[in-house]
Amino acid sequence: MALKENLRPGGRSARVQASVHKAVRELLAEMNRAEVTIPLIAARAGVTPSTIYRRWGDLQELLADVAVERLRPDMQPVDAGSGRADLEAWAEQYAEEMTSGPGREMIRDVLAAQAGANACKCAEYTRQQIVVIADRAKARGEAFPDVDRVMDEVVAPIMYRILFGDVPDAARVRSLVARLMTTTD
Repeated sequence: MALKENLRPGGRSARVQASVHKAVRELLAEMNRAEVTIPLIAARAGVTPSTIYRRWGDLQELLADVAVERLRPDMQPVDAGSGRADLEAWAEQYAEEMTSGPGREMIRDVLAAQAGANACKCAEYTRQQIVVIADRAKARGEAFPDVDRVMDEVVAPIMYRILFGDVPDAARVRSLVARLMTTTD
């Protein structure tokens, strides 16, 4: 069962979601992920397990929903003075956050969910950050690559390496950005 879309913003639905998300985050901080269950989450959140099953379907979908919310950027990309510097700073931070223990867990949770909507939300969050960088560069009169090209040539290689065990260090991330920007100028 997929996460239900078009729920009323605010009201009981928002309170339930906030309470359940908070319970999940607290339990994951207190215990091993394998010990976290829907009944434990429901008790902590003050809702019935059926409420969670009705809304999220299963534990994996709930974990993915919580991960997506945690992966949502909470600030604009750093303005480092140029499109290349902005992208480099953003990509290094992105790689660092995604390779951290919590970052890898969130990626696993999102990808393990049955519905692809969560992965699409994560990709859209990344795309939005790159759009901000691209718009800023274009406003300065700089050449900047198409957002899809940034996704393909910078984000995708970073994520591939994270998924398959090789941690992309800052030098590798900078080389991806340099190669992209060199062919854009």
